[in-house]
Amino acid sequence: MDQAILEDVLAFVAGIVAMGCLTGIIITLIKRRGKQQLPSPEVTGLLHDLSDRLERLDGAVDTIAVEIERISEAQRFTTRLLAERAGSPPLVDKGKGGVVTPH
Repeated sequence: MDQAILEDVLAFVAGIVAMGCLTGIIITLIKRRGKQQLPSPEVTGLLHDLSDRLERLDGAVDTIAVEIERISEAQRFTTRLLAERAGSPPLVDKGKGGVVTPH
């Protein structure tokens, strides 16, 4: 019976030591995380400005893509009119009738 009590006491002490070590590790991690610095307001402002500029650039690229698509449709139409006017056989349109853009 003395052996069983000794084993129980040693298991209890080992559990308490393990919990103490784990608590120390967790407290150290929390302290280190709290010391991390947030970006300065200047950097945050610059990031917002950059984000706004990128959004405007994205809109401009979309607008340019639409205009290029319109120009290509106008060129196809003009080419078809000129071909019909010259008396040559009409060009066969291989597509489904429209241009699919990747956006």
